[in-house]
Amino acid sequence: MLLDGEAWTARMQGFKREAWRLETLPWYRVPSEDGDIREFLAGHRIDPANYTSSYTEGLRKLRAEGKSKGRVHIVSRPLTDYLRFEFMYYASHAAAGDDIRIMDVTDRENPLAGIQDFWILDKEEVVLMHYQPDGTQISRELYEGDVTPFLEYQRIALAESVPFEEYVKGLDV
Repeated sequence: MLLDGEAWTARMQGFKREAWRLETLPWYRVPSEDGDIREFLAGHRIDPANYTSSYTEGLRKLRAEGKSKGRVHIVSRPLTDYLRFEFMYYASHAAAGDDIRIMDVTDRENPLAGIQDFWILDKEEVVLMHYQPDGTQISRELYEGDVTPFLEYQRIALAESVPFEEYVKGLDV
């Protein structure tokens, strides 16, 4: 079943304990970010310590409700302009409660090679994220099979990654 609009929003707002994502792409093409990326490339930076948005406020609310949201992003260096842009926001998202981890596979084999982006909700439900090669989202699909392999992918991703804050120390992003 494809998830769009209200069905997608309901899934992302209706989880009870944990929403977790695997991100595998070096670039996500999101039309609403185009202007922000242009500004970033022109030198504009946010102050992560003082930045707030509906997303960061939502993260704080989730934490207050005892819920967690997290992700592992698989990257390799050199980082794309998009990843550098995204990392700028990751700093404020992590401060607001998003458990962001980075798995750098620059100098090693990717233990999750070939695994596509997905969300796992409450360790019970998987949503597959489908993208074109350029990072444009095609669709979101509720996976109807056994979630056990995805729990293993999550375990591997968490074991093979480091917290975002640790990853970016000393890194010029």
